[in-house]
Amino acid sequence: MDHAAHIKMMAQAQWQAEVSKRGMEVMPFNVAATTHIFTKNDTDGVQQVVTKKAADDTQLKLIRQHLQEIKTQFLNGDFSGPVHIHGQAMPGLAELKDAKPGQISIEYRDINEGAELIYRTTDKQLASALHQWFDAQLSDHENDAKMGQSSF
Repeated sequence: MDHAAHIKMMAQAQWQAEVSKRGMEVMPFNVAATTHIFTKNDTDGVQQVVTKKAADDTQLKLIRQHLQEIKTQFLNGDFSGPVHIHGQAMPGLAELKDAKPGQISIEYRDINEGAELIYRTTDKQLASALHQWFDAQLSDHENDAKMGQSSF
């Protein structure tokens, strides 16, 4: 590995550690005890949070509570949680914050070992912003996040 690649890798590791620390300030569940799964589709996306250990009732309750809260916040244009964790320049976030009421719908559902938010829009630019936002979270959360099965 050359010096530039090493410096880039170290900077990414430091950024991910900072994101993890700020995530603990926003998310009530233990991020290390959960997995975030982001699935991108043509005009929508699904964000899931699940426990890593089956029957972790404490984390399950906290996951479901948090996703219900962020659904309400996001529908009201409040993206302060992601801004605090990932920063103002997070890809896709500005466009999502600027969406007009009704341009994006968000549905909450309980799933096995967690919960999910289903984001839907018919606006191609907002779908692209959602996908950019998902990609940024995948990168920032590294070991605690993964890509779901897309249906493009």
